[in-house]
Amino acid sequence: MKKRVLTGINTTGTLHIGNYVGAIRPAIQDSRSPDVESFFFLADLHALIKCQDPERIERSRMQIAATWLAAGLDPERVVFYRQSDIPEIPTLNWLLTCSTSKGQMNRAHAYKAATDQAVAAGKEPDADVTMGLFCYPILMAADILMFNAHEVPVGHDQIQHLEMARDVATRFNFQYAKPDEPFFTLPQATGGSAVEVLPGLDGRKMSKSYNNVIPLFEGGRKALDEAISRIVTDSKLPGEPKDPESTSLTVIYDAFAAPEEAEAFRAELRAGLGWGEAKKRLADKIDAEIGPMRARYEELMAHPEEIERILQAGAAKARALAAPFLAKLMHAVGLRAFAPIAAPATEAKKKAAAQPVFKQYREKDGRFYFKLTLGTRELFHSEGFDSGRDAGVWVGRMKKEGRLPEGAPVALLDGVTADEVNAALAAFLED
Repeated sequence: MKKRVLTGINTTGTLHIGNYVGAIRPAIQDSRSPDVESFFFLADLHALIKCQDPERIERSRMQIAATWLAAGLDPERVVFYRQSDIPEIPTLNWLLTCSTSKGQMNRAHAYKAATDQAVAAGKEPDADVTMGLFCYPILMAADILMFNAHEVPVGHDQIQHLEMARDVATRFNFQYAKPDEPFFTLPQATGGSAVEVLPGLDGRKMSKSYNNVIPLFEGGRKALDEAISRIVTDSKLPGEPKDPESTSLTVIYDAFAAPEEAEAFRAELRAGLGWGEAKKRLADKIDAEIGPMRARYEELMAHPEEIERILQAGAAKARALAAPFLAKLMHAVGLRAFAPIAAPATEAKKKAAAQPVFKQYREKDGRFYFKLTLGTRELFHSEGFDSGRDAGVWVGRMKKEGRLPEGAPVALLDGVTADEVNAALAAFLED
């Protein structure tokens, strides 16, 4: 069985070099393994939690989809889709919401951070909390559990949500699944790359919030050069020895260079390489890798219908898996199609056991007989007849009349009354 790996990116902005190094590049490399079944999605439902700008959401979805494709993602090899194109995910989200405790959600870091900020600003704790923010971990769990991913590459800030997904899955399995047939696999968190968090221009985490990012494709080579020129360094002049660890420039260079190249770069800085020349070398190194991708990105952005076609094909593949699995889960929780209600098995057995049955047979004396049974109890047996036809005539008559005819050639068994026999024979009239 192949290992399932699921990766999602929130669609609220454009991607930068940090996203590429920490998530996109390693995820695409892993997807090429024959032992991996990869799922990639645009987390556009999650985006609505913190962004209510429709144009920004629309633009970001297209940019991020184009970025994945331009970076080498093969839509034929993986399942690539928009979260919002899979209606089974919101439905699963609700099933999981109904089996998840509020207390668990109270402990989510994102929720606690929002309430702390509100209190610090003199507001009510939940003043800035939407239900989308509060229930964010459950929607993330639905994303993961819908496809029973074995591994999910996440940053350190998302590990708690992955652990919550495991808890949500465990609770649902306990409530609705058989002990040896769980519905959900418990996912494992994995890191994206050796450089999980790439430093930005000022040495802090590369983030749009800090305005310290290096753009990936937007703005072309010019924007790349301009961003790199703003990387903070010391004031040492060309020819003066420099400390390679004093700036984020070397860490960013490491992310695009082979180990021996990175070491040689550091040695040149110690020998006096100027910061201006070092920044140019970094820009050249990055552009050598992403320059060809940029051309593909620009082509895709000029033809959004091509992106749409790819995403719709990916959604069809995803729903082919999601729809039957959700149907199974719906049935498990009791949301089932109506059907005739069968009698309980015990009642059916009792009814079958209570039906009178005629049995005809031939004895060793060569004569033909019949008897009437009710369950395991024998009510009477007949006299012998010269032919089976003669015995059958009496059986037919009793079934037709629904009672024991006067003068019938039968002998009641000990303890059996005529009323019991007549009650049994009346059942043939009811049938």
